[in-house]
Amino acid sequence: MKLTAATLAGIVVKRPDLRREAPQGLCLDKGYDYDEVRALVAAFGFTAHIRTRGEEAAAIKREAGDKARRWVVERTHSWLNRCRRILVRWEKRADTYLAMLHLACGLITWRATGLLE
Repeated sequence: MKLTAATLAGIVVKRPDLRREAPQGLCLDKGYDYDEVRALVAAFGFTAHIRTRGEEAAAIKREAGDKARRWVVERTHSWLNRCRRILVRWEKRADTYLAMLHLACGLITWRATGLLE
């Protein structure tokens, strides 16, 4: 929550022009459920999609058998953390590290398709 402004200011990818018919969303978890964060996200031109505290637990209680949805980013980080060479950065050069990251992502994708069996 405290680094939200620095993170949004540090986006290096050029964003498309802001248009009313195609708003840009920003998905955040319940750790960002603060009025300051909502104002900051709006100031940067994003539409905030933030889970409120207790919303997920209430949804699980309402519908039996409904599991909590894990965010795609967290799942991908978990899969990448299985690769020790990515988790502990041994490479000194950025291009070598990027190549290992691409290799790890390729292996994860290959395993997910079921072709490894």
